[in-house]
Amino acid sequence: MSDELTDLYRDILMEHYRFPRGHKHVDNPDIASEGHNPVCGDDIEIKLKIDGRQVSDISVNCVGCAVSVASGSMLAEIIEGKSLEEVKKIATTVKALLTGGEFANDVDLGDLEALKGVKNFPVRIKCALLSWITLVDAIEAREAGRSVNVSTTE
Repeated sequence: MSDELTDLYRDILMEHYRFPRGHKHVDNPDIASEGHNPVCGDDIEIKLKIDGRQVSDISVNCVGCAVSVASGSMLAEIIEGKSLEEVKKIATTVKALLTGGEFANDVDLGDLEALKGVKNFPVRIKCALLSWITLVDAIEAREAGRSVNVSTTE
């Protein structure tokens, strides 16, 4: 990766860290989930309002390292207005991006492209994935009729 691209990605991550999107309160969420990364001490709370099968409002409150907060901010920015199926597809793509796996190129990642460099720092992959794992666990719990207040430690 060129130095210019590395600098651009770093700037995008720091912008999301300093000014996180989705950092607000959502009343009476349809989905609520909390996640924790014991390695770094990151904590996240995600709340969603669902209209049909579409995300109509989202709250992402994350306390932790810059990578974790930035990833949660990007999540809040990209999934609002998306269907739950689209959200899960984006999450699968982000996981593949961070772990070097294969993924479809039909997902517009926007600022999430900036997370690409995190795969070079394996200890930070869990930080970047925390919000996505927490979100998908909550969606799958809701779909299975289980409690949606889950805790993630992956």
